[in-house]
Amino acid sequence: MLLSLLVLPACFSAKAQVVTLDYYFNHEVHNNAAGQKQRFHYLWDETANTGFSIWGDAFKKLSATLDTLGEAPTAANLKKSAVYIIVDPDTKKENPNPNYINEKDATVIAKWVKGGGVLVMLANDSANVELPHFNTLAAKFGMHFNNDLQNHVINDDHFDDGAIVTTGNDMFATAGNIFMKDVCSIAISGPAKAALKKNDAVIIATAKYGKGTVMAVGDPWLYNEYTNGRLPARFENDKAANDVSVWLLKQIPVLK
Repeated sequence: MLLSLLVLPACFSAKAQVVTLDYYFNHEVHNNAAGQKQRFHYLWDETANTGFSIWGDAFKKLSATLDTLGEAPTAANLKKSAVYIIVDPDTKKENPNPNYINEKDATVIAKWVKGGGVLVMLANDSANVELPHFNTLAAKFGMHFNNDLQNHVINDDHFDDGAIVTTGNDMFATAGNIFMKDVCSIAISGPAKAALKKNDAVIIATAKYGKGTVMAVGDPWLYNEYTNGRLPARFENDKAANDVSVWLLKQIPVLK
């Protein structure tokens, strides 16, 4: 990986680029080896296959600061964040008392985006994510996560069923072939545009909203297992993690 690919342009805002990961709408726990309840799944400091530590390292290499938000978003607690990532909101199967995204939450987040925030929404196939309330937020930006299953992969003998070619895509400067398994597609309207498609299904959508930017993906695909924890070498999700991080930070408005 060329270091030059990880250097941000000089025109970027001098403001600290804080990348905040939601721990409120996704708040899964399990019993650890000692039998104690422990938070897990999509955590910055989680180095197991289920964590986001590799993606977090990609942001840190770009001089961004990682943070988390363990409570409902408000204008005050989003103020310091340049990027806000919501991944795989809980179903009751994952959390007996899930914090569903409601209209108040969606309005607060949309106003933050309009003022210049960069929002990332990472869904999942409908069996593993709470889509109806997530779509309350997505609708603000002309997006809708569909109740379908794309890129279904039966087992490790069929990795290529999850392949998506990204060569020439502006979002992926270095990754030419990525892997996404069992994703939902995204319907788009208004300001939303298709950023990545496969077989006419929109897998990644983006939207400009006021001064801000929204990126929606039908899967939480940049967790450690698939960056490249156990992927065949022909898949470049590790490079994609760097590419997406660069792209997101480039969307942060420059302070005047």
